[in-house]
Amino acid sequence: MMASADVRDELNCSICLNIYTDPVTLRCGHNYCRGCINRTWDTQQASGVYTCPECREEFRERPLLYTSIALRNIAEHFHTVQPENAIFCTYCSHPPSPAAKSCLTCKVSLCERHLRVHSKSTEHVLTEPTASMEDGTCSIHKKPLKYYCLEDASFICVSCCLASEHQGHKVELMEEAAKKKKEKMNILLKKLNSKKVEMEKRVQDLQEGRRGVQEKATGVRKRVAAIFRDIRRQLDDLEKKVLSDLFKQQDQVTFTTLNLIQQLEVQKDEVYSKILYVNELCNMTEPVNILQEQESNKDNFCGFLKVEKESEERKPKKSDIVDSLDESLISETLLQGLSEIVKDTKKGINVQAPTDILLDVNTACKNVKISHDLKTASWSQVKLNGPETTRRFQDPQVMSSRSFSSGRHYFEVETSKTGNWRVGLCYPSIDRSGHQAWIGDNKKSWCLRKVYYNNSNMYSVMHDSKIIQLTQQLSSHKFRVYLDYDAGQLSFYELNDPIRHLHTFTATFTEPLHAAFCVLKDGCIKICS
Repeated sequence: MMASADVRDELNCSICLNIYTDPVTLRCGHNYCRGCINRTWDTQQASGVYTCPECREEFRERPLLYTSIALRNIAEHFHTVQPENAIFCTYCSHPPSPAAKSCLTCKVSLCERHLRVHSKSTEHVLTEPTASMEDGTCSIHKKPLKYYCLEDASFICVSCCLASEHQGHKVELMEEAAKKKKEKMNILLKKLNSKKVEMEKRVQDLQEGRRGVQEKATGVRKRVAAIFRDIRRQLDDLEKKVLSDLFKQQDQVTFTTLNLIQQLEVQKDEVYSKILYVNELCNMTEPVNILQEQESNKDNFCGFLKVEKESEERKPKKSDIVDSLDESLISETLLQGLSEIVKDTKKGINVQAPTDILLDVNTACKNVKISHDLKTASWSQVKLNGPETTRRFQDPQVMSSRSFSSGRHYFEVETSKTGNWRVGLCYPSIDRSGHQAWIGDNKKSWCLRKVYYNNSNMYSVMHDSKIIQLTQQLSSHKFRVYLDYDAGQLSFYELNDPIRHLHTFTATFTEPLHAAFCVLKDGCIKICS
């Protein structure tokens, strides 16, 4: 018996814990039922990595399964010789025969031969072979449990049906109740399988989304790296140009200054000669000689002094020489070059400009005042004059004249510190009156809103009357509304330092979208240019 048990343990699949059925071997040497390992790998398929349940060896591709013929033959032989959980006939002992039925009345199991001679009376309850005879007998009346009480959810015998505790209850035969239960379980199983497929699809979509983000991020990193390489190259070129211009200016000023120095050196030599001559005159003792020499050189002295006076007037100062190096021209060259680099960088990263939005006065409620530039909407207690049109809101709201049916767009608004307001997008088919006309209170609009409540400002986003409270503390009164129509995304941002993402709605847009604004008492919204 011990040897038999040891052999049986060796034939157990580690997944289902039963004797192998159609055993297969993995590359790592471990064995499993073909169905068990296939079901295990079906659940791992979404992750793209397959592992051995025992040694955890990983496989990047779904491994091939090798049929173990010797192991299959041993398992089939063991099934034949010692059936798992086998029930044998009570009357057969040499050799034991497998039971075909069990009689709950007699508490015996019967093979086909003994079953033919067993009583066919309805009092004898025959079931599939079972080792637990007492489980099919009423503990009170000691009679077979043939019925099921639906109200008490308990198995009962024929005597229980007549007893006071079950009298009048709805009772069914166990077989009929089990059949109905199985039908319900089959329906539930279908729903669960459908749910499983749906969840697997969602997991697959999320995995694909994750891979998509990774691929997109890789592409963006490459573009950013290329942009910075180009910026560094342009900065190097600009540095060389600015330094070259600076050296040219320096050389030009230096050359001019050297010429002046040479001229002054010549003049200095002439002055030195004059000094020597004048010293000689000063050393003469004869008055006649002094006067005659002075008279003969009078014109030379006067001309020399006149030239000296003119030269003194034109003599450049040190500050003039230093200032001749035009630093402002160098700065202008630098700024112009940096501006060109920024312009080229913007082209490379495709910087998007804000969309110009104007308010449509023909949709504005008469309690909404529109500015002359069609950029500001504010609450007005006094109703304003204007024609009655089917496009006009009856509540304090207004739409933009421009609509969006494709592409990416964004606009920015500045809101009032006081009052309540809503900012968002809506379809042109939105109702113009009634509760369903308020932005965010229907399926045709999405909004960011502020409500002053209990001495504090509360911010939330809304769609189809569903409110999502924002947990962030908002300090700015400027916001950005970003629309990616084709991707079906509408996002709200707080224009703070840094810009903060507040919420993103995801939808399949079916109509063009207009910017929409709601201003209640003391509320005001301005579209930033």
